[in-house]
Amino acid sequence: MATIQLTASSISGRSLPSFEGLRPSIVRVSSVAPLRQRGSTLRSFRGLVVKAASVVAPKYTSIKPLGDRVLVKMKIAEEKTGGGILLPTTAQTKPQGGEVVAVGEGKSIGKNKVDISVKTGTQVVYSKYAGTEVEFDGSNHLILKEDDIVGILETDDVKDLKPLNDRVLIKVAEAEEKTAGGLLLTEATKEKPSIGTVIAVGPGPLDEEGNRKPLSVSTGNTVLYSKYAGNDFKGSDGSEYIALRASDVMAVLS
Repeated sequence: MATIQLTASSISGRSLPSFEGLRPSIVRVSSVAPLRQRGSTLRSFRGLVVKAASVVAPKYTSIKPLGDRVLVKMKIAEEKTGGGILLPTTAQTKPQGGEVVAVGEGKSIGKNKVDISVKTGTQVVYSKYAGTEVEFDGSNHLILKEDDIVGILETDDVKDLKPLNDRVLIKVAEAEEKTAGGLLLTEATKEKPSIGTVIAVGPGPLDEEGNRKPLSVSTGNTVLYSKYAGNDFKGSDGSEYIALRASDVMAVLS
């Protein structure tokens, strides 16, 4: 009988096969016993975390989201850097954008019916950890709530993002290059800034009657925001941007 010791770092999610009906939730197995091989069966796992996409069988030809959910066809992860260096699977950045291919019927707020604000064919950016990933028709898709869509992006530059609902797009202020005493800071020691300029704002959240409430910040405002909120992006000019909810903006500076 052979004994195999396995650590979480030795297994990647991509090396595991896909199974029909496997839900894309995180599976945590806390057994402390080592793996033992009997025939071809591995009996127990320690600290293994697996996240896999649900596979939709070929006999199903369409997916119809319900309620306020949308179906997004995910962009393919970049396999090379800008300089043409081939990236290993583990280093490829998971895409945060894609094309809307189907939408639900919307939701009811009070006595009013509110339709989905994005249409099929729209290119969108969504929150990094949102939704349920499914493999369908040979491509990866994401089923997520409309509220998890950060904004509409019809170009390849994040500065053109049109935020949705209560989100705002902020151009992050450049980090200080030196300390107050004049010491030059390295990239590792530069403090992440939490100040920036509002580039674009969403139409606002829905109130209890389904009407939009305007946001308390406007384009051009210099704001202080929560340091660990939102989704970070880099523009084509190298500038840093962050998209976050208006509630994560703590103050307007002047």
